[in-house]
Amino acid sequence: MTLTILRPIRLFAPIVAAAMLAACGGSEPEPAGQTPTAGPAPAAAPAVSGPGDSTAAAGPAVHDGRPIEITGDDTIRFNLTEIRAKAGERLSVTFVNTGTMPKFSMGHNWVLLAGGVDPEAFASDAAQAATTDYLPAARGGDIIAATKLLGPNERDTVTFDAPSAPGRYDYLCSFPGHFQVGMRGVLIVE
Repeated sequence: MTLTILRPIRLFAPIVAAAMLAACGGSEPEPAGQTPTAGPAPAAAPAVSGPGDSTAAAGPAVHDGRPIEITGDDTIRFNLTEIRAKAGERLSVTFVNTGTMPKFSMGHNWVLLAGGVDPEAFASDAAQAATTDYLPAARGGDIIAATKLLGPNERDTVTFDAPSAPGRYDYLCSFPGHFQVGMRGVLIVE
């Protein structure tokens, strides 16, 4: 009797296992952008990338700014909390979400604010802007450059000119609560 019950299990177990492996396999999602490479920018490239503007492309990306890579992860921190630049220097910031949690619960972006903008007030307004990936449309003039909101293992690059006025310019992740727990830094323009 035991052999009769186990026989169908032994016959179908390899088939079920193969089906499960096939269902779990597949391709991994493509990264949102590419690693920046030195080279000339297209003639029509804007001097400043604003929120939602991405220099990511389907092929290899070409950026003419000094490359800077910043990462953020599930610990809700940037790996770089200070960047130094010369006034007017062209920068290509590539932000990489190295976390593993899904975008809807732990998305990250990199947002550079204009001088004099209160980062806490900006973050508060951003928390109410889910439909625009936490970049409030009414505060567009407060943003110098911003990446897209990224999920795990995604990257995006923005190329922009550092402000011409020396000073400290805050950057942050605008996903709700991330600024408040420490996902922030400063661009120091000299």
